[in-house]
Amino acid sequence: MKKTYVLDTNVILYSATAILSFGDNDVVIPEVVLEELDNFKKDKGELGSNARQASRMLDALRKQGALVEGVELPNGGKIRVEMNHHDTVIPVSWDKSKADNRIIQVCKGLKELGEDVVLITKDIFERIKADTVSIKSDDYYETEVPENDQYTGRIELYLPFEKIDSFYSNKFINAENLLSYDNETEDYYEPHLYTNQFVLLHSIENPKQTALGRYDGKRIVPLYFKDVKPMGISPRNIGQKFMIEALCTDASKAPLVIIKGPAGTAKTLFSLAVGLQKIFEENINEYRRILVCRPNVTMDEEIGFLPGTEEEKIAPFMRPIFDNLEILVDSDENERYKNEKELQDKVKEVFDRRIIVTEAVAYLRGRSIVKNWLIIDEAQNLSPKQIKAITTRVGEGTKLILIGDPDQIDHPFMDSRSNGLCYASEKMKGSELCYQITLKFDECERSPLAFEAARKL
Repeated sequence: MKKTYVLDTNVILYSATAILSFGDNDVVIPEVVLEELDNFKKDKGELGSNARQASRMLDALRKQGALVEGVELPNGGKIRVEMNHHDTVIPVSWDKSKADNRIIQVCKGLKELGEDVVLITKDIFERIKADTVSIKSDDYYETEVPENDQYTGRIELYLPFEKIDSFYSNKFINAENLLSYDNETEDYYEPHLYTNQFVLLHSIENPKQTALGRYDGKRIVPLYFKDVKPMGISPRNIGQKFMIEALCTDASKAPLVIIKGPAGTAKTLFSLAVGLQKIFEENINEYRRILVCRPNVTMDEEIGFLPGTEEEKIAPFMRPIFDNLEILVDSDENERYKNEKELQDKVKEVFDRRIIVTEAVAYLRGRSIVKNWLIIDEAQNLSPKQIKAITTRVGEGTKLILIGDPDQIDHPFMDSRSNGLCYASEKMKGSELCYQITLKFDECERSPLAFEAARKL
């Protein structure tokens, strides 16, 4: 039986092409959704862009026939604008002038006519309200990103000790007959490996005998940078060694690095540290500068009304970057905070010399960014469309680092499946141009309290 998918405004604002995503089923847009889209059409950010794109698509469909009667979609379904069902009974306490309630009223009216109705909305409370009047509802995902078992960029493998010994002596090991362990089934299995996946090798005889490597698409090779200490900062766990390998690898081989993980795992710290070492110590003019962007100042957020220059406007959002720089510009933990003015002067010099530049994400649009060490911090608050827009800005010699914690999403339309960071991770897994690593809760090194909070709270 054909289904009737009723779209909420937030679905179209999240992805303008959502109307084409339901196969040969029917798509219904209540007239109140058009009113809400009209309110966004002049917005300068991504929401406005999606509203305008949707309006153009609907206008093209309108020219094929009357939308109130239904127009054929390319995939075999039909789309129509629903103007009826104003008399359909909904709970008396619901305000009928509220858009969410009107959309649910349309769903209820269509269901009473015998249609198999599903409300598609990214609003959790609207899905709950729909459930109270027996309307089926679901979230919308632009791409298939698994809810659980998302790609981590790392795997643990088991093999006989003599093969580990051979790995150390030959500097590689073939990827055949390597086993992984499933804790649920308590059994070994032969896993699928992805290019550039990091590997922790265990001896089957003694799991404490280990080696670190990376699958290069044909065989497992050793890490080349695991002993590097960028700006004097030493990796304290396996995840951080994998992270350094990804960051230190030349931009010609790994122009994209994706780092996911909980707070306190030093994602931003090591990204800045390696970038500074590339500029300060290696003296090979590999990168012109470090460019740092955070989506707290997003493509949808106006900063023009704030006083001061661009850097002064976004400075409050960059405070976490300054905190990490305080550690990097003075590696002596015992002396670092004895003279606060001297410490701040050191940090200020890095910005005054434009070694590090901070920008709002919005200003990356339309640019070609060449020979930059480009860090996008808190990337879990970007949409898939924004991530694509940023990644396609990367020019020759630039290394793009996407950093974030999928468990700390502030955007109202996103979750662990629909955010741009996880989208990029799933789409880019196995790419020869992308290294990625997900750090674990027990790899939190900020402080004992930070580790305990990340694990328990």
